[in-house]
Amino acid sequence: MARKIPEKWQSSVKAIKAVQVAFDMDEKIQLSIRKQALDAGLSPSDQIRDILGLPINKRPKRPRLTVSLAPSDYQLLAEKYQLLAEDQLEIKKKLMDDLINHINFSNNEEND
Repeated sequence: MARKIPEKWQSSVKAIKAVQVAFDMDEKIQLSIRKQALDAGLSPSDQIRDILGLPINKRPKRPRLTVSLAPSDYQLLAEKYQLLAEDQLEIKKKLMDDLINHINFSNNEEND
């Protein structure tokens, strides 16, 4: 007897059935696809779907960057910012400030 999927998981059924396909191809090709995706405001995955003529979810996505941080990374960053490793929200704020300052500095150097 098949079990009924809980109501709150119904919207995930399609995603569960999807299979991720990885492509091992020349680095130049991968870089080109990533650049095209960036220029088009798409994820690399959506760019590949577009190239292949597959539908793309046009729902606007919240643009964000991610990085995975291990507990040892939080410890290093806490020391850098003179915070406690457990103070992850403050560390995140300092990281954002560093990223913004890095880009502003890089852009100023390009314009000089």
